[in-house]
Amino acid sequence: MIIAANLKTNFTRAKTTEYIEEIEKFIKQNSISQEILIFPTSSSLNLHNGEAIIGVQNAYATINGAFTGEIGQEQLEEFEIKTILIGHSERRHVLGETQDELIKKFNFYKELKYKIVYCIGEPLEIREAGHAKMMQYISAQYDGIDTNYENLIIAYEPVWAIGTGLTPTLEDIIVIHKELKKKSHAPLLYGGSVKVTNANDVLALDGVDGVLVGSAALNADNFCTMIEFAQNIEIN
Repeated sequence: MIIAANLKTNFTRAKTTEYIEEIEKFIKQNSISQEILIFPTSSSLNLHNGEAIIGVQNAYATINGAFTGEIGQEQLEEFEIKTILIGHSERRHVLGETQDELIKKFNFYKELKYKIVYCIGEPLEIREAGHAKMMQYISAQYDGIDTNYENLIIAYEPVWAIGTGLTPTLEDIIVIHKELKKKSHAPLLYGGSVKVTNANDVLALDGVDGVLVGSAALNADNFCTMIEFAQNIEIN
């Protein structure tokens, strides 16, 4: 399974280093065999030698250049980063990234052989418009994306559930993951108010290959517990 932590705009570099060290200690002490991804804020990136994979939450589709406020492949290379999160709902809905921009970014980092966690999902008004409309909306987020890319991971995150404490029912998650599995053979993660109290149930569902965790991952003990849930499911 894949257990991913999106730290968003949280933690200083010192706190991030402490956090990652705590996760690494847990991985080693418990012989964890799951794939662990951690996405710190860009200012907290650092060289890392360990079992967890450190990725970046965002980068521009460039090696370097005149793109104020952005980072590119040259900056990521300094920290040996080869994993990127693309299409997160906050990039789409808060910062206004379009599908065309995401396609450009996807193709750029695909050419560089990055591991790409590509996020898809629907806002509440789309979900309330009915299942057919919801699937049409989500399907459009696959446009221009190579769903057969060997280093692709897809994360389904219902936008209305992120940070709200609300989650779809377990049956809802099973249904949509089953449909999304038809679109790509890539591992499919669930994201959207994943927390310690529901992670074990979500991870045990058919079609769920892991979780993308936001605010609940900020507590290292809680994130380690979710890793342990995945480990126990996989070995039992």
